[in-house]
Amino acid sequence: MKEILQVWRELDANNHREWMEANRSRYAATQKEFQQATAQLISGIAGFDKEVASLKPKDCIFRIFRDVRFSNDKRPYKNNYGAYMVRGGKKSGNAGYYLHIQPGECFVAGGNYMPSPEQLQAIRQEIYYHPEEYLGLLNGEPFHTLFNIHYRDALKTAPKGYPKDWEHIELLKNRSFGFGHALTDEEVTAPDFISKCTELFRVVQPVNSFLNKAVDENMTD
Repeated sequence: MKEILQVWRELDANNHREWMEANRSRYAATQKEFQQATAQLISGIAGFDKEVASLKPKDCIFRIFRDVRFSNDKRPYKNNYGAYMVRGGKKSGNAGYYLHIQPGECFVAGGNYMPSPEQLQAIRQEIYYHPEEYLGLLNGEPFHTLFNIHYRDALKTAPKGYPKDWEHIELLKNRSFGFGHALTDEEVTAPDFISKCTELFRVVQPVNSFLNKAVDENMTD
């Protein structure tokens, strides 16, 4: 992982096609290493979540090319590697296991980030009917100690169809249900990196299971 971090540092400072062409062999080597790491993680996660067992790295790894069509920032490349190990692949919208490699900003994450409106409604419904189960997962150990809760663009009021005075209404205002654990560059380059990530993903698995069950059961009614 040391070379991956070094290449991303240099690319971040030289984000243009000329640098990429001059360093294509180095980039290709890091790409292969990240694919191998993703394959190892899939294998490890499959030990406690068999729904990811059939995935291939290409199903999980995001492209490094940025969509610059509607952006003032015309840099062609992202500044990170990302892999989302989740049933159905990275575009499925399900809750899964995410690895982010970026110098100084590495992390692993779980949960469901920016679900579709239908998925979001299904998750809210499940939390509304089973708040104790959901809160038990969030407040349980070691999850509570290891994962920070990251929500995006929470509503300012109760979502339509739910009572404003419900005691756990803040949970339903969220539009995402994501949970992250930061990693230092030193942790990423350590020999036990894959096993450490696998164990962190094991901790977040029960929360993923709750969120995916919510979608499976409430979107088919």
